[in-house]
Amino acid sequence: MTESLTKHERNLASLIHASTFSKFFIPFGNFIIPLVLWTANKKEYEFVDYNGKQALNFQISMLLYSIILGIISIPFFVGFLPNIFDFDHFGFNHLNGYNNLNLNFDSDDFRFGSWLLPIGISGLVQGALFVVNIVYTILATIRTNEGQTFQYPITIKFIK
Repeated sequence: MTESLTKHERNLASLIHASTFSKFFIPFGNFIIPLVLWTANKKEYEFVDYNGKQALNFQISMLLYSIILGIISIPFFVGFLPNIFDFDHFGFNHLNGYNNLNLNFDSDDFRFGSWLLPIGISGLVQGALFVVNIVYTILATIRTNEGQTFQYPITIKFIK
């Protein structure tokens, strides 16, 4: 596939990968712009067709992983919600007496430990997914511009 690639094909394929960064400026730009570029050129160039599928599959997979991670972390947020309205939870139990404002954060009464660990782990995994998305998109853009085929890791093939 890489023997007879023109500069236009390589640039177009790398633009598809790089256009996934448009999500920082346009909502769902990481799906819309690569999809438009891919569908407009997939019948004309085999290399662009392959890379468009790779980029879209990777972005859909990243979205799916983020949604699943968010769903897994919902029970921990919901379990914490009743304690938000308990002013004693934060040490604000004396707010009723305005003259006697007592902000006491006792380290023995620190209740965040039961839900902080799962939320922290899910936050770290979300951060790792973000870094993986950035790093592999840059790698795909560079390698595609050089005329090499690139296959993203941890990608589910939705578009075949």
